[in-house]
Amino acid sequence: MSQAQRTIAREVSFTGRGLHSGAESTLTFKPAPVNYGIKFARVDLPGTPTIHADIRNTSDGTDSIRRTTLRVGEAQVSTVEHVLAALAGLEIDNVLIEIDSLEPAEPDGSSQPFVDVLKQAGIVEQDAPKRYFRVTRPIRFYQNGVELVALPHDGFRISFTLEYDHPLVGTQYACFDIDAKTFESEIAPARTFSLLEEVDELRETGLIKGGSLQNAVVVSPDRILNEEPLRFKNEFVRHKILDLLGDLSLLGMPIRGHIISVKSGHATNVKLVRKMREAADLASKQFRTADDKAATASTSWDIGAIQEIMPHRYPFLLVDRIIELVEGRRVVGIKNVTINEPFFNGHFPGHPIMPAVLIIEAMAQVGGVLLLSTVDKPKERLVYFMGIDKARFRKPVLPGDQIRFELELVKLRSRTCKMKGVAFVDGDLVAEAELLSMIVNR
Repeated sequence: MSQAQRTIAREVSFTGRGLHSGAESTLTFKPAPVNYGIKFARVDLPGTPTIHADIRNTSDGTDSIRRTTLRVGEAQVSTVEHVLAALAGLEIDNVLIEIDSLEPAEPDGSSQPFVDVLKQAGIVEQDAPKRYFRVTRPIRFYQNGVELVALPHDGFRISFTLEYDHPLVGTQYACFDIDAKTFESEIAPARTFSLLEEVDELRETGLIKGGSLQNAVVVSPDRILNEEPLRFKNEFVRHKILDLLGDLSLLGMPIRGHIISVKSGHATNVKLVRKMREAADLASKQFRTADDKAATASTSWDIGAIQEIMPHRYPFLLVDRIIELVEGRRVVGIKNVTINEPFFNGHFPGHPIMPAVLIIEAMAQVGGVLLLSTVDKPKERLVYFMGIDKARFRKPVLPGDQIRFELELVKLRSRTCKMKGVAFVDGDLVAEAELLSMIVNR
């Protein structure tokens, strides 16, 4: 998975009919700067109102039946899930989508047409790291037999169980570790579907005005009505995963966790995302307002946790505790310096001083925790030094000192990064440097 934010290389457009409205619409995807997110601009409305694809802009009304709708004031855009799934599946973070209708075009009921046009535009990495939502404790939603759970997981995985009282659908289960390659080949082509008995009811409620056998799979009591056969044996549950992925993108940041769904739809997906958003906002508030003691209590990594992610061992593991970590942004770590450090025997006899190069090494190891905590399978990765800039050493570090390292991620491009670090002893600055590093496979 990409660790840097991504956008598209050039503007690209797409035209077709909406599934529910039946209206013609043109979508124009445009590159956007870092931290912009995904936004829709209704160019057909006065003032061109912009709607951020964010869970706080979702609607719970009848306009969200069988689809996901975003609304800001009187402006809205509906049936956004397939477009959002394409962007999330391709790991694109920042795009402006201009749209001249209520609803995006729906050529075949899947995300594949959007994937194709976005790949034609080209995908480029940007000079800023992604900010992930890491599931650290279970988050659950249950309602009338529908269950959704977010669990801690080293990566991004979706499991889905679909249950229909229909012989051609029945119970289907699928589980995928989601990345751009898997999404494009296994999920994006899966089409939306409906039982034939539901079609008249949906039309009576004003939906599927643009629906046809070209943009939806229709299942009669004894056969699939479409000329095109199913694209996957379990295409129905794969499409439910596609819908869920699009809805999860409304969190506003990629997820590190395992999302498990039993029979969920758009309305219940949105409710889980709201609970995840609350957890993300609470964690962000704690990081902004907590003092060091509170941060230590809530985010401390002891030496055992550090050894789970870092490959270093005695005598070269030079970080004892992580007391703050904001994924993709900042880390604070502690090194306790004792007279038993092996380097004091020779540096210098009778006048022990911690070597400056080892202060930088300890600083880099703290930064390594920040980097490795954001990648999949960190035990299979290493962080290599590429360069040290602007290193300054202000005071000597002696036995009995405790060094506090604070590092911020300045730039991340592909697997290379730049961090700025400072080191303090008793509140006094003892060292500072800019570190260039690369994440590599072991």
